[in-house]
Amino acid sequence: MNKINAVITGVGGYVPDYILTNKELETIVDTTSDWILERTGIQERRILKGENLGSSFMATKAVEELLAKTNTNPLDIDLIICSTTTPDFVFPATANLVSDDIGAKNAFSFDMQAACSGFLYAMTVGSHFIEGGRYKKVIVVGADKMSSIVDYTDRTTCIIFGDGAAAVLLEADDSNENLGFQDAFLRVDGAGWKHLHQKAGGSRRPPSIETIEKREHFVYQEGQPVFKNAVTNMADAAALVMERNNLKGDDVAFLVPHQANKRIIDATANRMGVGHEKVMLNIQKYGNTTNATLGLCLKDYESRLKKGDNIIFAAFGGGFTWGATYWKWAYNGNEIK
Repeated sequence: MNKINAVITGVGGYVPDYILTNKELETIVDTTSDWILERTGIQERRILKGENLGSSFMATKAVEELLAKTNTNPLDIDLIICSTTTPDFVFPATANLVSDDIGAKNAFSFDMQAACSGFLYAMTVGSHFIEGGRYKKVIVVGADKMSSIVDYTDRTTCIIFGDGAAAVLLEADDSNENLGFQDAFLRVDGAGWKHLHQKAGGSRRPPSIETIEKREHFVYQEGQPVFKNAVTNMADAAALVMERNNLKGDDVAFLVPHQANKRIIDATANRMGVGHEKVMLNIQKYGNTTNATLGLCLKDYESRLKKGDNIIFAAFGGGFTWGATYWKWAYNGNEIK
């Protein structure tokens, strides 16, 4: 019996229509467009507007595009994993809402929370479900409405984040072409939580008048330790995955990095020995969409991907969480209509 590999067979994505530019942020907080661009690489980000619209709305849009592009019947989906830091509710899972929205009546689903590394973790978990032989079609969707937990009086965080969603379809492949998921290095340092977290809203500090008055339901970030750990760990993880798979910079077709800060992305590419022409980059137009960044990069660069390309994904998030994965791309993106 041939070995079963998990391969990515399609990509879908969604970003809201509303564009929040650096110039508009200048009217909201004490900052400048040049300052934001120099330190982050961000020019604009998308913001979800509208009553009662949460992460599931964007996730459903991304999955619907994915199903249409791959001509997939939602009744054939076995599993949906939604990586999100901004779920619609504490419960039920956002993945359950997406399952209902698209009519995936034969699937089970669950959420995964690993902050900005969530999509990376979820793709790895989804791959293992397929490699076990029991499941054939798994959707991984990353979605975050970061605008719902961003304090627009805090100039250190409100400039960074945007809203969006992206999804990939993982399918079983036993062709012996050795495509798809190859390797993963995933790590966590729980002591890092104090540098990047949301202070209230969980069971430790449930919502109260006090937590609201203290503005504790927003992202809290200590920039320097987060930046330092992100640069080191994201770059080291990517380099390690390359080393143990005997890959050199010239062997890598693309680096797909989490879009948190262009300086972090540049440091990771330099550590890998990968030229900047091989780095997927869209932080300038979307900002940090947390769980959606990796998938949105794939969507934007899909037409440039070729069957057999060596792809390295790398991410770092609150928790601290980080890692890198190695995939061999499974189709020619320029053939997608």
